[in-house]
Amino acid sequence: MGIDGGAWLSAQGYQQTRTELERLLRSHRSDRVRLDVDDDAAARHRWRGRRIRHLQELLLGATVGTAPADDGIAEPGMVLTVRIDDAPQTETFLLAESNVPAPSEIEVSSPASPIGRAVLGARDGDTRTCRLPDGHTISITLLAARPYGHDVAVLDRTGAAEG
Repeated sequence: MGIDGGAWLSAQGYQQTRTELERLLRSHRSDRVRLDVDDDAAARHRWRGRRIRHLQELLLGATVGTAPADDGIAEPGMVLTVRIDDAPQTETFLLAESNVPAPSEIEVSSPASPIGRAVLGARDGDTRTCRLPDGHTISITLLAARPYGHDVAVLDRTGAAEG
C-alpha cells in the first residue's frame, strides 16, 4: 500500500501499467466474436477480464512516484537493504507491488509477500522474523530504508557504503 492506502508505483511503473491496460482493453474487445466455440479463447478472455479489473483498481488508488518520508521506516516506495539471517551479503529491493511493471535496475518485493509483511514498519536496525512458504523461518535485519529515487549511499553486498 502507498502513502494514502493505495499501491505505490514509480512513474515508470504507472505508465507501463497504463500501457498494459490499454493493450488488454483493445485485445479484450476484439476477441468476443468466437468465445462460444473455443474453450482456450474463453479462458484467455476471462483471465484478461480479471487482469483488466485488477489494473484499473490499482491505477485508481495508486500513489505515483511520491516518495515516502526519508524516516528509515520500511514502507511501500522505499528501497530496503536487508541482511537475511547472518549472511555476509545483503539484499536490496524496492518495497512495492510486484505484479506490475517496475524499474529493471532493482528487484521488487510486494508488501503482501512474506518478506514484505515481515519488514513492513521496521526501522533501520530492526530485526524481524519471517516464515517462508516452505515453512522455514528466517531473520531479516533492516540495514537501510530510503525513498525510491533519492540519491543515497548504496550499500554493497557486505553492507558497507559504496562511493
